[in-house]
Amino acid sequence: MFDLLAINPIAFPLGPLGVRWYGIIIAVGIVLAFFVVQKEMVKRGMHPDFLTNLLIWAVPISIISARIYYVIFSWDFYKDHPGQIIQIWEGGIAIHGALIGAFITTYIYTKRRGISFWKVVDIAAAGLLIGQIIGRWGNFMNQEAHGGPVSEKFLETTIIPDWIMNQMTIEGVTYHPTFLYESKWNIVGLIIIILLRKVNLKRGEMFLFYLVWYSAGRFFIEGMRTDSLYVIGELRAAQLVSVVTIVAAVVIFIVRRFVRKVDVKYLDK
Repeated sequence: MFDLLAINPIAFPLGPLGVRWYGIIIAVGIVLAFFVVQKEMVKRGMHPDFLTNLLIWAVPISIISARIYYVIFSWDFYKDHPGQIIQIWEGGIAIHGALIGAFITTYIYTKRRGISFWKVVDIAAAGLLIGQIIGRWGNFMNQEAHGGPVSEKFLETTIIPDWIMNQMTIEGVTYHPTFLYESKWNIVGLIIIILLRKVNLKRGEMFLFYLVWYSAGRFFIEGMRTDSLYVIGELRAAQLVSVVTIVAAVVIFIVRRFVRKVDVKYLDK
């Protein structure tokens, strides 16, 4: 069934180093998300340099926080190998850590400049999904973020292209392409967010929808993965964070809409 060779995760050599497809794909996702969000921000009356200045801080902080998150939930290993904590080039980052770092940075940045945090993250919601949709294909290139072994019946009935299943075949065993499931889930979320712009939600609700949508999908897909980070026993870190995020987002939605009765709309400048 699978007659293609697995894709080399190294795109091309650069001196003694190898430039990985993972990094290239992540960079493409960030750039595409930047242009989409930048266009919307300017359209909404914000300064053209605002997003660039924010990302100068947010991108490196997100990378660092993604690594810190990973190290915290892999401490059983790193406590015995402290010298490897900074070796981020060897792999080991977590998207939840990156998002936490990005949100904290954005909150502080917007507060210091007197700009609505909710307005910024509302606009950024679509860009976040675009980055995640594309970024998951970096996991595909690395043959990671996959689920458990698939059955022969699954292979016979799947509509997933052979070239994807081939890349998910590692040492003769084919695994669930959970990276693909999450990418598709986020595509649906992106379509919904585009449609929600016409509904003209209250400010902040677009971002809250993103949090609930992404977290719900991640909760179920994480349960299929074989490379999860764990909190205690079989409690997966990503699932715990997803549940907490959903609850927090729903509570914030209720408070803002029914208690504080925020009247500012998404499209208001």
